[in-house]
Formats: sequence, structure tokens, C-alpha cells
Amino acid sequence: MVQSINTKVDLVIDATSHLGLPEYGEIMIGDKGFEFYNSRNTSKFIQIPWEEVDYVIASVLFKGKWIPRYAIQTKKNGMFTFSSKNPKKVLRAVREYIDPNHIVQSLSFFEVIIRGLKSSLKK
Repeated sequence: MVQSINTKVDLVIDATSHLGLPEYGEIMIGDKGFEFYNSRNTSKFIQIPWEEVDYVIASVLFKGKWIPRYAIQTKKNGMFTFSSKNPKKVLRAVREYIDPNHIVQSLSFFEVIIRGLKSSLKK
């Protein structure tokens, strides 16, 4: 059994981890960090302490009506992508522990295309 890093839990919600193949489980947000536990295999888990979180990046569509995915970028270990049943509730819970200036919106499809064209024209 895996030991949780949290002493107080604020939110537990069904979620999917998009690290390689999708894995289904639960997200647990508490006072010490962000945790994902796989529902089938308890040895597959992700624990991210709040001190390690650099940015939370939300993919926002339809002017904020729908948030399909969000990612947590850490200082050392890269980016972890998740989706859940109620992403707004998850992001509000994360906002309690992360500076709101570090919760950002991802680039849109057209912004990515424009950046790519500008970088290829500079070369």
C-alpha cells in the first residue's frame, strides 16, 4: 500500500492520467501535494509536493466553458497531464496552494501554428 503525503485532504475526484497510455484512477488534493492513484494497480501512482510545482497549465476551450485537460509542470521532473470529471473544481482546489499567477492557460491551436511559422521564417 502506498503512503499518502497529505495529512488533510481537500478533494478526491475520478481522473485520468495521460502519461503514456491513459490510466484511470483518482486525484487527491491535500495540504502537502497533488496525488494520483491508479484504481487497478496501486503501485502506479504520482505524488507531486506543492514545493515542486512550477506551473499548472489548463487547456481552455470555448471561452472557458470547457477544460478538457490540465498539466502540472514540475521544477525537476517535467510535465504531467491529467483530465477529470470536474476540472474547474480541481483547479480551484489547486489555486489554494499554488500562486494564481502560476496557473496559466495553454496556447490555442492557431497560436501554436503562428509561432511555428514565425520561427521557421526567422531561420
